[in-house]
Amino acid sequence: MHNSDDLKKIFPSFSDELINEIETSAVRQSYKAGDIIMRTGQYINNTLLITKGQIKIYREGENGGEFFMYYLQPGQACAVSMICANKNQTSQIMAKVVEEVELIMIPLSLMEKWMMAHRTWYEFVIFTYRTRFEEVLEVVDSIAFRAMDERLEFYLKRHAEACGCKELKLSHQEIATELNTSREVISRLLKKMEQRGLVRLYRNNIELLT
Repeated sequence: MHNSDDLKKIFPSFSDELINEIETSAVRQSYKAGDIIMRTGQYINNTLLITKGQIKIYREGENGGEFFMYYLQPGQACAVSMICANKNQTSQIMAKVVEEVELIMIPLSLMEKWMMAHRTWYEFVIFTYRTRFEEVLEVVDSIAFRAMDERLEFYLKRHAEACGCKELKLSHQEIATELNTSREVISRLLKKMEQRGLVRLYRNNIELLT
């Protein structure tokens, strides 16, 4: 787990006073890759801060399908947990661990207190809301205004940005599930991208060349 100096590096905008309160009051929790840490319909009692690892946020359909929305990474917070905890509402998304994560769980009582007591926490919460809203708008634009081949390129670039790498450990079926289409469509589009020199395809691995 992280100490005060580590937390300051992960959340550089937080004041020293806020870091100290996090150290003394918040609860730490770890999860393994593949764990579901938030389910659709679940009541949320804590706000989640990510200090290590990656989480994928999905919107689930009535038929059980999953649509990938965005990543959460170290230094970020789950806006949905903030809203649901504050309003005593159930989650409308599902959160799945991509690689082992460490979280700081902040109870609702502390979140409300810090909004009044710490300007840096208030600004962080507002920034989190705005960032997640902009990401959701990007997803909506992708669905509404782009053809599937453009959506696929957008999807791959987002994953590359999230991992800071060019080699993506993604199967065709995983991509199809997260884009709510068929594996055959994704395989065909990836093959076309390979022919255009945009990617190189391996088994359960895609290398971006641009």
